Amino acid sequence: MKYFRVHTSDIAYLTQQPRGIFTTVGKLVDSKILTDEETAEYWRQREYFEKVLPVPPFYKDGNPDHAITWFKDTEQGRDIWNQLTFYRQMCSKYGVQLYKTETEEIPGEIIYEDDFQIAVINPKETNRPAELVSTFIE
Repeated sequence: MKYFRVHTSDIAYLTQQPRGIFTTVGKLVDSKILTDEETAEYWRQREYFEKVLPVPPFYKDGNPDHAITWFKDTEQGRDIWNQLTFYRQMCSKYGVQLYKTETEEIPGEIIYEDDFQIAVINPKETNRPAELVSTFIE
């Protein structure tokens, strides 16, 4: 199976891994960079995605294991990615470069899995760069 992750080049403090798209746009909101209308749309989008995309339970505890999530390259995972138009637009509008990293290897130790995604800890450093392919998203 293939897995993919959409992220920035910024390293998240907690995970020490590139910051994912959901957190990235959340940080734009926290920084009060978005317009009032965009912020209201962010909250609508976030509510929607929290309904349709399971939120891994470890986030309730503040992600104590420092897990990162990867989409499964399945119909469900690709569908969620296709629905992230607003998130991609906000990153583009505010100059945030996004990358899509793909792998055919499980990218770490799985601690959570659902139909859309996996969450891993202890990311495999040995699969860089040979098995991980990162591309810039325009």
